[in-house]
Amino acid sequence: MRLISILIILSVLFSCKSEPDYLPFYNTADWEPEWIGQDDRSYQGIHRIADFRFTDQNNQQITNHNFHGRVYVVDFFFTTCPSICPQMTSNMYTLQERYKEEPRLKLLSHSVTPWLDTVQQLKRYAIENKIDGKKWHLVTGDKETIYDLARTSYFIEGQIGLQLSSDDFLHTENFILVDQKRRIRGIYNGTKDAEIEQLVEDIDRLLISD
Repeated sequence: MRLISILIILSVLFSCKSEPDYLPFYNTADWEPEWIGQDDRSYQGIHRIADFRFTDQNNQQITNHNFHGRVYVVDFFFTTCPSICPQMTSNMYTLQERYKEEPRLKLLSHSVTPWLDTVQQLKRYAIENKIDGKKWHLVTGDKETIYDLARTSYFIEGQIGLQLSSDDFLHTENFILVDQKRRIRGIYNGTKDAEIEQLVEDIDRLLISD
């Protein structure tokens, strides 16, 4: 009986160790997670976020270099959105406050109505929502550039996004977790508390592995 118990314990321990102890990568818009080790020949070909340049609420030019070596969370919103955006902003604010003393974590929100969300409008929104401009950048810019980055680089709408053009309005509740090397490590519903809790756990794992 004792031998059977030992074998069961060993079996459980072995099965736990057989699972990857790191977050997956997302290389395609079908959101299929891939666990790719550093010794895998496909490791160097992991999808990375493309270069970008936008303007934030403080009229500062924001590029991928602002996030170099940092973990960051991305979403796409608009300041006049009455439905999902207020909850998304609230949850991003929760992340801001939780990591306000952690310089390795940043937040990035892109306006999907950049023709309305001017720098001045983003600044008003930032003040109203107590957004820390050093931690959290609200950005505006060219609509086509924002939409293309969202759909082909962040895969923000999943597979369906690849079938749409900049004429199709972009509206999604998804948050994207990007690691220190510009790779997608998680996709979450930004309106659900349980998924924000999972996002926090995953952020912490990335920060520990830094």
